[in-house]
Amino acid sequence: MAKLLKILALIIILGVAILLMAKQPEPFTTGSQSAERLQPGPYSVISMDIELVDQQRNTNPNGDYPGANSRQLPTTIWLPVTDKKHRPLIVHSHGFSSNRSGGAYLAEHLASLGYVVVAADFPLTNGSAPGGPQAKDVVNQPGDVSFVIDQLLAFNNDPDHSLAGMIDPQRIGLMGISLGGMTTLLSAYHPDMADPRVKAAISIAGPTDQFTGQFFKHKNLPFLMLAATADALVPFNNNGLPVIQKIPSAQLVSIEGGSHMGFVGTTGLLRWINHPDSIGCYMVVSKLESNGPEEQWLELLGSAEQGINYESVNQLCTQDPLPKAINPLRQQLISKVAVSSFFESQFGEDPQTRKAANDYIEKTISEDVKEVSYQANK
Repeated sequence: MAKLLKILALIIILGVAILLMAKQPEPFTTGSQSAERLQPGPYSVISMDIELVDQQRNTNPNGDYPGANSRQLPTTIWLPVTDKKHRPLIVHSHGFSSNRSGGAYLAEHLASLGYVVVAADFPLTNGSAPGGPQAKDVVNQPGDVSFVIDQLLAFNNDPDHSLAGMIDPQRIGLMGISLGGMTTLLSAYHPDMADPRVKAAISIAGPTDQFTGQFFKHKNLPFLMLAATADALVPFNNNGLPVIQKIPSAQLVSIEGGSHMGFVGTTGLLRWINHPDSIGCYMVVSKLESNGPEEQWLELLGSAEQGINYESVNQLCTQDPLPKAINPLRQQLISKVAVSSFFESQFGEDPQTRKAANDYIEKTISEDVKEVSYQANK
């Protein structure tokens, strides 16, 4: 009997391994610039986990959770193994019911190119939040982003810290996936919440319909929207496409047939599903419903005068049926080269590097990769 159980266990392990190893993404064309940009950079990458605690700000009550007089931020830092030369700092924000590891594939790639990347689990929107994930706490997350920047710059200025001298405070960028994309927009543009140290921002499948053109007049900075046309959770036509009309200097990289869940790092068996958002919609909607009715989000975000769109309608998971989506692993290859090239176009070490990266985003990526299109508000 014991031998039979071992055999069955081995069969199951092998079966899972085959499922995970199979259905690999179509690679970029050999010798293309996209294939070159997908290669890891010159630096080895290490990561460190730390616990950051903001003692000056509260965590609100949430369900059966009574709240706290601080905000706990479990944090991961990815950094290149290199000299103490000042490097750009990128702060990543995770999505609703996700966590900081969802953007690890992007963080590791950026760190290999010489970036310091940091991501924290937000107190009430991560998947293990006490009382259940509560999406409306996004209004407190720009404060978390600024606190994380404060702490990283403090480490940078501490001669005894391992990060001493590694960060260039003049090259700070933000990126975020889904609700983390909204966090990024609030941290970049909001008249009260924005952090003035931010020099460039990327929203990856983040909601934008809640903001009017007025919202983006508070600050003008380089901005990239990375969006998927078959996104069921944050629909493309309401959130991705409009940015080129209402955000000054915005660039839009669209992935034809891409899904929302395809941007999240842990794809696992999702590559075998016709559309990964069928799973994502079930998970997100069930968690929103289990948390009970939420108060009006738009009032929490600000006023109409500040650029909050009070006519915004939630289009979450209304598309039926869902079309077939591209392999999420292929989508992540595209995300790596788009995200890294945008930041290189802003924070590259020299003008030639910045120009080459900008040319790639504006022209080459859509020529190299069949699923990609590019638009800009120039």
